[in-house]
Parts: sequence; C-alpha cells; structure tokens
Amino acid sequence: MRKILFLSLLLSVLGIGRLLAQPTDLGVDSTLVIEEGIASYYGRFFHNRKTANGEIFDMEGMTAAHKNLPFGTMVRVTNLRNGKEIIVKVNDRLPQNSKRTIDLAKGAARKLGMIQMGLAPVAISVLKPQGIARLMDYYEDDVPTGLRLRMYLKPIAVEKDTTVIFAWPFDPLAF
Repeated sequence: MRKILFLSLLLSVLGIGRLLAQPTDLGVDSTLVIEEGIASYYGRFFHNRKTANGEIFDMEGMTAAHKNLPFGTMVRVTNLRNGKEIIVKVNDRLPQNSKRTIDLAKGAARKLGMIQMGLAPVAISVLKPQGIARLMDYYEDDVPTGLRLRMYLKPIAVEKDTTVIFAWPFDPLAF
C-alpha cells in the first residue's frame, strides 16, 4: 500500500499524473467511437419529403440516416481521410441491407469534404460518455451488430509483485 501511495505522490509531483488521468474534455476520443464505416450522402430527390421520424428533410441540413441509432441521437462524424468532423442529428433510417454506415444530408457532406468522391470512410462517435450509457439502456441486451457500446471507468492500479500496473481504460463488460 505504501508503494502505491509513494508512486502516486511521485507521479503527481512530476506532473505525470495528469497524463494518466481521464481528460475532462474528451473531444474526438477513440473511447467514444461507436462505429466505423462508409458514409454517403443524399439530397435533391428527398428534399422537402418526410423523413422516417416525420421531420421534413432539408438537404442542406445537418442530419443523417442510420440503420439503428435512435431518432434524435446527436453524433460526431469524422472523415478519416481529411480529419474534418461535424455533428449531425439522426432523423431518418437506412435500409437494413445497406452497405453504408450512415447517409448524410448534402449540407453535412459538404462540410465533411466528401461531395466530390460521394463516399468517405468515417468514424461515428457519441459526444459524451453519458451518450454511451443512454444507448446501452436503449438497446439493453439487443445491441445491433457493428455498434461498439462499452463503458470506461477511471484508471485502476493493480499491484503485481512489486510493480504497479495502471490499467486504463477498464472495460467491465470484457469480464
């Protein structure tokens, strides 16, 4: 126990403790990524028609269609080719047999820089860790294939022999 206290005191004095602590502003963090895949966009043909949740589709809006995410879910979509990112609201559905992960409104696709190619590899992430908890509650035990939902807790210290090992992030669902 003394060794753990001494090591944590030493790390905090050296300022290394901040490197091991969970950041308060997560930004685009791989722990919040719930899915990766291919994004496409849709626009003119569906403009001013009703979406699956009843809203009127605006092709210049910041909305998206997804196979499984609940309507109203706000997600960050990051273009893995150029690093650009946007935040969109899920308000429409993709067909279950679609090979795309997400369809963006044309306005959202323009901000991601994918209009020329039409398709882009993307990472879809929730905005806060609480978003993962809400999705886990929503899906309960029936999480769709391809969604990566898991909770990460604060770092833990494990003492093995005389060496302290920091295990972070800890995935309680892995056990």
